[in-house]
Amino acid sequence: MNVRTVADLAPEERAALFDRDAGVEAVRDDVADIVSSVAEEGDVALRRFAEEFDHVSVGNIDITDAAERAYEEIDDPVREAIEDAAANIRAFHERQVPEDWRADFEGRELGRRFRPLDSAGVYAPGGTAAYPSSALMGVIPAKVAGVEHVAVATPPADEVNPVTLAAIHAAGADAVYQVGGAQAIAALAYGTETVTATDIVVGPGNRWVTAAKAEVRGDVAIDFLAGPSEIMVVADGDADPGLVAADLVAQAEHDENASVVAVTDDEGLAEAVAAAVDEQAAGREREAVIRGALEHDASGVFLARSMSEAVLFAEEYAAEHLSIQADDDEALLERIPSAGSVFLGPYSPVAAGDYAAGTNHVLPTGGSARVTGGLSVDTFVRSTTVQRLTEDSLGDISETITTLAEAEGLEAHAESVRKRFED
Repeated sequence: MNVRTVADLAPEERAALFDRDAGVEAVRDDVADIVSSVAEEGDVALRRFAEEFDHVSVGNIDITDAAERAYEEIDDPVREAIEDAAANIRAFHERQVPEDWRADFEGRELGRRFRPLDSAGVYAPGGTAAYPSSALMGVIPAKVAGVEHVAVATPPADEVNPVTLAAIHAAGADAVYQVGGAQAIAALAYGTETVTATDIVVGPGNRWVTAAKAEVRGDVAIDFLAGPSEIMVVADGDADPGLVAADLVAQAEHDENASVVAVTDDEGLAEAVAAAVDEQAAGREREAVIRGALEHDASGVFLARSMSEAVLFAEEYAAEHLSIQADDDEALLERIPSAGSVFLGPYSPVAAGDYAAGTNHVLPTGGSARVTGGLSVDTFVRSTTVQRLTEDSLGDISETITTLAEAEGLEAHAESVRKRFED
């Protein structure tokens, strides 16, 4: 990797860094056709698309029993690792469960109540890599929230990854379907003869999955439109270049379209990180994918004139994963409000959050961390406001209500209040 200077970035370079997108537009028309076919043809379309896109002849679409068998049959160390990760993820998300409340506001009893959605669909990606961790991250917060029916779709294969299936079972999913891509999102949104329609569809995926979520949004709820993985490392001169590089290479391993970025105000560190990245990428099983990500226009090592400039750079980038490896990491964190998930210090690799720290790894990308957070219990909960007024407390605000109602030309609104005070 070459070191570039933040202050010298050309407009097109800044656009590549800060205007990242999920590539949805390029496939939107094709995805619309897939979604429509699934909505109209159901299981027939799912099997046809499995042949066309996954090169698999699907017999049973529902493989819930296979997930239970996989959990029993996988190696003990893998099962134990899944259970350890699941316990940590569950514990973190249990802290997020909101409580109903009511309070007195000058005689007006006002409050909120929280109830889970009835059903949720979770997409667990496959393809170039299997992601059992994504099954844990999607299913567990939904079950913690109290969702009664949680279904998981994962791409079909001659043998669906048994670790993914085991993780789905361990997470507590109620149904498992072997269906992938845009067709999976459509099936979870609209239902088929086999797949039960759900109230919300969540989970990461490629641009076809993301485009399908955009297509069904409005008919069902979704979490957000996520693109390829991202990391931004903000480091000072005391950071270990090998650890910074290790985090960059790890995220590059996901996808050749991943964005991996480091920024520092120390020229020596910048050069050392760039060299360490090239060295650590060599010989990896997924080296071709890693190299593709490192050569991406939205990747690189950047030299800032000061840590203040580095902070501004990181805030504008609004990364999915933000790693801060600096002596004053807490102070820097306070100055960077936009990030999906933050990793503080040299012993907080992003991989910890990816698997077992307990936080959720389904996170906003493409700069959307400026306006939204990652998957959480909140995603699967609906809130309702509640109010109880007495005669006196209504009387206290009656003139305010009637004045505003009449100003809006809504006479019946005003009358509905006055009616309660007629002799």
